[in-house]
Amino acid sequence: MSLADNGTDNGTTGTDNGTGTGTGTDNGTRSCAPTRGRPRSEAVERAITEGVMKLLEEGVPLAELSIERIARTAGVGKATIYRRWPGKEELFVDVVREAEPQDPELPGISLRDDLVAMMEQLRQRGLLTRSSALLHNVFAQMKSSPKVWAAYHATVVEPRRRKQVDILRRGQESGELRTDLDPELMNDMLVGPMLLRTVMRADADLPEGLSELLVDTVLTALRPVRPAA
Repeated sequence: MSLADNGTDNGTTGTDNGTGTGTGTDNGTRSCAPTRGRPRSEAVERAITEGVMKLLEEGVPLAELSIERIARTAGVGKATIYRRWPGKEELFVDVVREAEPQDPELPGISLRDDLVAMMEQLRQRGLLTRSSALLHNVFAQMKSSPKVWAAYHATVVEPRRRKQVDILRRGQESGELRTDLDPELMNDMLVGPMLLRTVMRADADLPEGLSELLVDTVLTALRPVRPAA
């Protein structure tokens, strides 16, 4: 029996016509907010995200992924999906986020350690994208869809950037970093070289220790200049 047959709040009360007890229908009237209004069922959400990955692995392009097709593959109703995601763009972003390395827990021991943790996440993501033809294809498709890319940037890229800038701002407040530079510029100086190697230069090595090397090199220029004794 499929997940759609048991009628409990495992997310299956909707039918494949987009009606039923779900809060959203396919008429475009649902909210675009990414929040979910009902308790989440991990089993059902896993079935849905795995359904998306299955379709992608079969070579179905993003433009041809419909909620109806995803629901049929996952064995759930469309209303089930709409109770959790406003549309396929938000669902697709969540699928990509699950496939990426998890955001790091910051050590909180020192400014350097926190920055290294953030840079290491970028390095690991670059390695994963290079080694996974599927993930590489997914990112290429995302960038070709302005709506999906905007959703990914707003929910994944921007929060990471804010976290990095906050680390640098705290470093300024603690006296560990120069205060005459904009934290946003500092962040660009740190992240730029890693992004260049992971995104723009597919042939560039991403060896262990690269995160530490980049952080230590840039911090040398960002430390306050102490007056000579």
